[in-house]
Amino acid sequence: MVEVAAVTAAREEILGRVRSALAGAPAEVEVPRAYRRSSDDPDAVVVERFSARVSEYRATVRRVERGSVAAAAGELCRARGLLRLVAPADLPAEWRPEGVEVVSDDGFSPAELDEIGAVLTGCALGIAETGTFVLDGGTAQGRRAITLVPDYHLCVIEARQIVAGVPEAFEQLAPTIRDERRPVTLVSGPSATSDIELTRVEGVHGPRTLDVLVVG
Repeated sequence: MVEVAAVTAAREEILGRVRSALAGAPAEVEVPRAYRRSSDDPDAVVVERFSARVSEYRATVRRVERGSVAAAAGELCRARGLLRLVAPADLPAEWRPEGVEVVSDDGFSPAELDEIGAVLTGCALGIAETGTFVLDGGTAQGRRAITLVPDYHLCVIEARQIVAGVPEAFEQLAPTIRDERRPVTLVSGPSATSDIELTRVEGVHGPRTLDVLVVG
């Protein structure tokens, strides 16, 4: 109880300082946007940078032609010994991996998703500078649970969905965040944390293994 009281007191002190600092501040503050918000790099350079950065996070990245997604996905699944995947109901038919059972999500419980153990989705966009892909619950992405519970995630991203930097990404995501109020998840490699005795542990709050197919 003593530790809890100490944490609560510290929290209230910090929040009190924030309130004091904000007292009398205008409701709307103009924020300068002098930072770089776009890139002149050719599309091919941006896509290559995205692939390189994603690889640095211990994820596997493969470039494939538009008509080869199913074959490439099937190869990756077989290499990892996967025979079954969960996927959003609106997953494009041409993405379904050959020789693998694809189960459309109909509200599986966390326990059921954990038993299936693998998921295939698309994404909203990719950020080359940080090697990140973004999920916003849109087309071919499904609900958050199917990308957080399974131990393996195979994500398909179109080359045209990849932007150079974070500002460009959030300009595109703004309507989703502001108007539709959908949650947005940024994924930079497999889930990992070093909070436990400073030892890297993977798969704590998301997939332990991540493969990415870049189409085009």
